Amino acid sequence: MARYRDALPQLGEATFLTDGGLETTLIFHQGVELPHFASFVLLETEEGRQRLRRYYEPYLTLARERGLGFVLDSPTWRANPDWGARLGYDAEGLRRINMAGIALLHALRDEWETPQTPCVVSGVVGPRGDGYRPGRIAIGEAERYHAPQIAAFAEAGADMVGAFTLTELHEATGIARAAAAQGLPCALSFTVETNGRLVSGPSLREAVEAVDAETGGSPAYYMVNCAHPTHFEQALAAGEGWVGRLRGIRANASAKSHAELDESTTLDDGDPRDLGRRYRALRQRFPGLRLLGGCCGTDERHVRAICEACVAA
Repeated sequence: MARYRDALPQLGEATFLTDGGLETTLIFHQGVELPHFASFVLLETEEGRQRLRRYYEPYLTLARERGLGFVLDSPTWRANPDWGARLGYDAEGLRRINMAGIALLHALRDEWETPQTPCVVSGVVGPRGDGYRPGRIAIGEAERYHAPQIAAFAEAGADMVGAFTLTELHEATGIARAAAAQGLPCALSFTVETNGRLVSGPSLREAVEAVDAETGGSPAYYMVNCAHPTHFEQALAAGEGWVGRLRGIRANASAKSHAELDESTTLDDGDPRDLGRRYRALRQRFPGLRLLGGCCGTDERHVRAICEACVAA
């Protein structure tokens, strides 16, 4: 059952960790075939579920070693109607697989949580379309589209919703409204291009302020993911109120653009120590950044380097 739905612990002063690039780790480091970049298909078999457990365990080990909290994000970024249909999933199949993703995280929490390492179960939502290309969708349509997945998370006992790689304001707003309708706190994470702006045009400030205005500030917090720190560090401004709504970072290992990454057949895993130093610099400027993890190209090496750079031993 949900444990932290009414009081997310990562909203306090403590630092929390999360994982790295799930899909890129499975594909490039483990040789796993993920059709349409969909890791949720692994939930269908015991072998796949064990592989997912082994993926999360090094990150949970690090969090326990350092006495830090952890946000467990489900492998359901692609488990929505458009992508599910390409893989043969109807509405009931998606409900079942989304609930299975939360069940896996509950089992991990039962094994790994300690008083010093609270583990928050987060149901992950991805964009309706491609994460690197914006799709036009009305707010009401987005709310209706994402509602069944979020309802499945609520039924399965998730603590919250985490929506990642968002590029379009109406879709982000619809997700926030769908989460609020289910009584689930949500975190919205935008991705930006090398110029620090969403591919659909708005700046991070405009995105956060627009969604807050449309939803009455219902998202618990915001994040940035699937972009290198060099792409967004200049888009942040110390002293501006909206930056206080940013709570976490899940950056890419590579400084390449989305277009370059999309066309790449090899993994650019960057420099873990350099990435850690960049996180530390951001934390020094913006101490409210409390949730630290990685995105494409990152693995436990990167998250460990980030932890070592940002958190006292």
